Amino acid sequence: MPDPASRANPYDVHGSSQVVDPSAFDWQDDTWKGRLWYESVIYELHVGTFTAEGTFTAALQRLDYLVELGITAIELMPIADFPGKRNWGYDGVLLFAPDSCYGTPEELKALVQAAHTRGLMVLLDVVYNHFGPDGNYLHAYAPQFFSEHHHSPWGAAINFDGKGSRMVRDFFIHNALYWLEEYHLDGLRLDAVHAIVDDSRPNIVEEIAAAVQASPGCVRQVHLILENDANVARYLQQGTIAAQWNDDIHHALHVLLTGESAGYYQDFMQQPLQHLGRCLTEGFAYQGEVSAYRGGKTRGEPCSDVPLTAFVSFLQNHDQVGNRALGERISNLCDPDALRAATAILLLAPSPPLLFMGQEWASSQPFTYFVDFPEELGNKVNQGRLQEFTQFPAFNDAELRRKIPLPNAANTYQLAKLDWDEINHAPHQQWFEYHQELLHIRSSHITPRLKAMVGGQAHYRLLNERTLSVEWRLNDGSALRLLANLDSEPAKVDCSRSGEVLFASDAEVKKNQLQGSLSPWSVIFCLDEEPKND
Repeated sequence: MPDPASRANPYDVHGSSQVVDPSAFDWQDDTWKGRLWYESVIYELHVGTFTAEGTFTAALQRLDYLVELGITAIELMPIADFPGKRNWGYDGVLLFAPDSCYGTPEELKALVQAAHTRGLMVLLDVVYNHFGPDGNYLHAYAPQFFSEHHHSPWGAAINFDGKGSRMVRDFFIHNALYWLEEYHLDGLRLDAVHAIVDDSRPNIVEEIAAAVQASPGCVRQVHLILENDANVARYLQQGTIAAQWNDDIHHALHVLLTGESAGYYQDFMQQPLQHLGRCLTEGFAYQGEVSAYRGGKTRGEPCSDVPLTAFVSFLQNHDQVGNRALGERISNLCDPDALRAATAILLLAPSPPLLFMGQEWASSQPFTYFVDFPEELGNKVNQGRLQEFTQFPAFNDAELRRKIPLPNAANTYQLAKLDWDEINHAPHQQWFEYHQELLHIRSSHITPRLKAMVGGQAHYRLLNERTLSVEWRLNDGSALRLLANLDSEPAKVDCSRSGEVLFASDAEVKKNQLQGSLSPWSVIFCLDEEPKND
């Protein structure tokens, strides 16, 4: 039976734990103090599918590539020991042990150290809302870890507020500190905190944040990021949480690019451009409004006073790709010109952008949900996955559902591995160069002006149903302006503008030959060093 705080479990979750000397690694990053959050350009990757080898050591070999692209932070999907040899990571049961499929603790530390020498932060996705369904022995000898009163979408809820919960809370607090201190990580992304039920004050999220600020956060830059589907803004207003993933901007852009309306996209079908404008200037689109997808319940809290640097924006992430039935990426779902426009908005707007591995070259590889469970459990997961998509018209036919990759099939995992040879061929090489160009503009002209950015310094205006203008006042008094036509037809607009053109998708704009119209899927970013007063 493994130690619940095992540092390594080389024979998988049911095997014996290995003793690891936490002081044996020869750290050489004493001068590394981290990076300020506003500098973040995040690259989310799954260690097992990022490279053919699927290891920490193989990932290390790609760090120079990420620096060349313009990335400042890599975010690892969960690595805590999970059952089997393949998993997204959200079925972890030994939360202190890096999964042996990826390598040893020393190899993970080597990856972190190598990242630091290149100026890269390393963030880790951690799961504190549930344990995986196989290999969790806490039920047997520590039943007080689980709540008798609360439930989670994944089974027994963790006991954060009942009898005996102090020990449970300490376990997770120490886990957060462990990754930050023993592995020198620069931050943690807390998965699905909306699914953590805790009626305590302070709750476990707040207590973890306070512990981080009181320890590693005192000597270097350490950042906590939340996933919170409820759009709760108060965590961001307290100052101990750096940022939260902003699903709203993804949904608004996805609807504009694809026209899809199933599932949660139904909340963004009406006036998607208005939702996008609000995301770009305030953070969340839903700040207490009624959500049709959630059966008429309200969603979110006001957040216009929160700095835009506290909202992580993305066009793709593991969920938004992997939770699709076929795991298609956005580059397979929309017109290339539309994607170029959305990419420019993502990478040049003030909020920290996140790229999902391979996005920068328009990878053609699907990324669907995969696991490696024992046969009986694996079959249940397979059937559950197929059943999940019966509610979607495209898959309500049994024959169509047979096209959905089965999570427990080894081939599903293999198909998700990036094909790095693609980047050497058109059009993938051009997509890489486009992302690189935009990130260079961001680094040179925009990032230096984001320090100490405060909320309430931006506004947007809809020029028509598919065209908008946005202005952000930056910390040095300059103004960053966006003019965008997110339509397949030209738009007649007042194209008056001022300042230096940082980026324009239309060649005529670069020549200062605007004549009152914007080309289809056209994006212009200007920087005005001396903005006029409104």
